Amino acid sequence: MRFLFLTQYFPPETGAPQVRLASLVRELSRLGHQVEIVTAFPNYPTGAIFPEFRGKLYQRDAWEGMTVHRTWVYPCMGGGLKRILNYISFTITCAWGLLRSKRADCVFVESPPLFLSIPGWIASRLWRARLIFNVADLWPDSVEQLGIMREGPALRFARALEAWSYRRANYVNAVTEKMKSILIQVKRVPAAKVLFLPNGVDTELFRPAAPDRELLQRLGLEGKKVVLYAGNHGYIAGLDSALHAAKVLESQKHLHFLFVGGGSEKPRLLALARELGLRNATFLDPVPVAELPRYMSVAAYGLVTLRKCALSEGARPAKTFVMMASGKPVILSASGEGTQMIRESGGGIVVAPGDPDKIAAAILALDENPGEAQEMGAKARRYVEQNFRWNDLIRNWLAQIDRGAESTGACNARPVTDAKAGETAPGTD
Repeated sequence: MRFLFLTQYFPPETGAPQVRLASLVRELSRLGHQVEIVTAFPNYPTGAIFPEFRGKLYQRDAWEGMTVHRTWVYPCMGGGLKRILNYISFTITCAWGLLRSKRADCVFVESPPLFLSIPGWIASRLWRARLIFNVADLWPDSVEQLGIMREGPALRFARALEAWSYRRANYVNAVTEKMKSILIQVKRVPAAKVLFLPNGVDTELFRPAAPDRELLQRLGLEGKKVVLYAGNHGYIAGLDSALHAAKVLESQKHLHFLFVGGGSEKPRLLALARELGLRNATFLDPVPVAELPRYMSVAAYGLVTLRKCALSEGARPAKTFVMMASGKPVILSASGEGTQMIRESGGGIVVAPGDPDKIAAAILALDENPGEAQEMGAKARRYVEQNFRWNDLIRNWLAQIDRGAESTGACNARPVTDAKAGETAPGTD
């Protein structure tokens, strides 16, 4: 099949959506499908367009052999009106990339932003392609629950657009069991059109490896046991508890917390670290996905935190999969669906969200029992190999699409040749 991915977030940006989408398109390409991407100029998480893309409205380039169309976006950090402008700007400018894309069998739209369902639907109708609406975040539920958007015309419009997007899509894709349940039972999306593609991991890229000595030396962490958090420093992450846990453990000179990533909360977290006088914590900027295995190699333990709220109950943090695939025992400070993997695998310790003392106690338990910690890491690796390899997940997902096409009479699922504008649409020749 030929896939067109419409997403505001894509490498070289770093972050959970970018890593997930990169893995998805890479695996589809490996399986012989043709993939094209329309995305925004990279600007996350800094809120500024990356230097090499500035002063342009459109750029076509390649990523791992796949064509990428990048268009201008109004960059920003945080929420509010600026974030809405950020979303709307790409919703408009992405048309320039879509017009330059080849016809597709399936148009995959990443949400949020929810607005992308509109150009995605238009493209799918023009190409007579199937529209797959990927729900990575139940927006606008999330912004309502966080108090970012209150009851009023804007929220009512967002709800109406959400319902319209679900109706117009041939398939609505869920990334967690909780989200799938909400889509069917609460949002009333017909079960027959709900696909399920959970987070997975590239077990070839992320695997157990000897510590990168050069990196340890450069970071000044030789002889330390590193507690690694690698991911978004946003509100949902609830990283305050991790910093307070570092304060609890400051007398353990051989333990050091390493925070890799960026996000809207990072300036405040840096200020909190200074206020606490932390000497056992280092903050680094985001690193490209290809560099992340080096950082995984120097970690003794992986740390994942989530704030206790309704949104996190159905979350399966992508960073957890990466740490498990790297053979690291994971301390997961969260509740809800994400804890299931750690408990089932025996690959780490689950503690209540927002409790620094319990995070510290879990780290000490692993530190005092190195043999048990090593066994947990091995169990974590085996578990993701058996259950969350991207290759297996995507093969299953493609089978779901094919079954849906057969039952609904949706457009032809066979691969197409390099159709260009003006040629016969796929499945109609």
